[in-house]
Formats: sequence, C-alpha cells, structure tokens
Amino acid sequence: MTISYYAASVPVFKQALNALKDILKKAESHATAKSIDADVFLKARLFPDMLNLTRQVQIAADFAKGVPARLANVEVPPYEDNEASFADLQARLDKTIAFIDGLKPEQFEGAESREIVLRPGTPKEKRFTGEAYLLHYGVQHFFFHVTTAYDIFRHNGVEIGKGDYIGTY
Repeated sequence: MTISYYAASVPVFKQALNALKDILKKAESHATAKSIDADVFLKARLFPDMLNLTRQVQIAADFAKGVPARLANVEVPPYEDNEASFADLQARLDKTIAFIDGLKPEQFEGAESREIVLRPGTPKEKRFTGEAYLLHYGVQHFFFHVTTAYDIFRHNGVEIGKGDYIGTY
C-alpha cells in the first residue's frame, strides 16, 4: 500500500496549522485575562539565540505552504513577514490553509521523483528528490517551528497541553 504525497503533506500541515490557530486563540485570551501585553508573547523566545514566537509562526506557515507547493510543482506564494499581532498571525495561518486547500491530489503525481532545488545558485543551494524533501527536510522543519511556538506559550504559562498541540483529526 502506498500513500500519496498529497495525503502525506496537505492534511498533516492543515491539522497542525489549525491546532496552532487554536493555541494562538488561547494565548491571546490568556494575555487578556492576565493583563499581559500581547507583545510579551509575540516577542518571547525560549532562549536568547532562538527566534521569537512571531517568527516561529511565520516560518511554520512558510513550510506549510512551501512544501506542498513544491511537491505539486506550483509557485510558492510570497508573504511579507510583517505580522505584528495575534490577528495578523491568525490571518497568515488562514491564508496558508486557504492556499494548501486549493491544491489538488493530482497535482502531486510524480512528486516523489521531482527535483526540488532550494536557494538555487547560492552557496546554500540544496537539491532533493520530492521524497527526501518531504520526509527528511520539510516535515522536520515545519514541526520544529510549530513545536517551538507551542513551547514558548507553555513556558510562559498558557494552559495548553498535548491535545491542543495535536488538534483535531
């Protein structure tokens, strides 16, 4: 039995993005209830050399749109990285979900052997087959940033748990 590259990417990313949207709602409610300035969360980091919460969410969205787009051989939509509020982050996740919802399973045919080239023509250029890109690069990076966003909120006292991270499936 085989699994399609569509099934291995779009629904997986969508589930995690929806869970992240719910976590953002809980964090915003927590901030309001405790009279905490939203910027405290949006700029929070787990450690000084790590990216802040806003950037973690932005990068998670970038992987959630970029991986399926490249596997489906369509252009990755550019985002400006200008989010400055919980509402902005929600909108970015909504935009990402809408984009991946527009992809069709048939667009992923042949994805396993499609060559994926990141940062072409630069010293950081990386080349993958679609299979290696999805399984050994894209999914790991995506979940690293989703997990880090979860951890930032948990570390800062937002009452969330494993069920919030997993979301609805």
